[in-house]
Amino acid sequence: MTVVTCDVPGESVVDRTKVAQADFRDSYRAPLSDPAVGPVDLFHAVFGHHPVWAKAMLITRNALARRAGLVAPTIAEILRPNVQASYVVGDTIGVWPVYALSETELVAGRDNHHLDFRLSVLKQMDGDAARVVISTICNAHNRFGRTYLRVIVPFHKWGVKHLIRRAIRAGRL
Repeated sequence: MTVVTCDVPGESVVDRTKVAQADFRDSYRAPLSDPAVGPVDLFHAVFGHHPVWAKAMLITRNALARRAGLVAPTIAEILRPNVQASYVVGDTIGVWPVYALSETELVAGRDNHHLDFRLSVLKQMDGDAARVVISTICNAHNRFGRTYLRVIVPFHKWGVKHLIRRAIRAGRL
């Protein structure tokens, strides 16, 4: 069950300027047991299975974010995310708008006045072997955004790796 820290892949469609100028970015790579799985299913395999305690933390964070005037998912969106049969750019996956979608990559995220972020779920092939790379890119716009990142980054790093490991253990990756 190997989750490896790596760079944002060069073949990602995430704007390279945003990546280079990011106030925070991280990427984690993990092997896939099924090379036929696409990026939407990979997204759901990882981010569609939050443990109860993580949902509680997200609900609390989102309540605080809404009080600060930020766009944040509702309790219902956290507890019962909408899963569609198919997605196109502009749809919402999980709680985020889809910015790009191809056979190998899904990019979702949100633009707020304090920061913009993008989440990339990229499937890479190496011969018959497949892997997924999950990258997060955050560009802060003001002091509040930079402060928010300082607070949330330790939880984010641990949380994303935890969700990927859970997906591997459950056989979803």
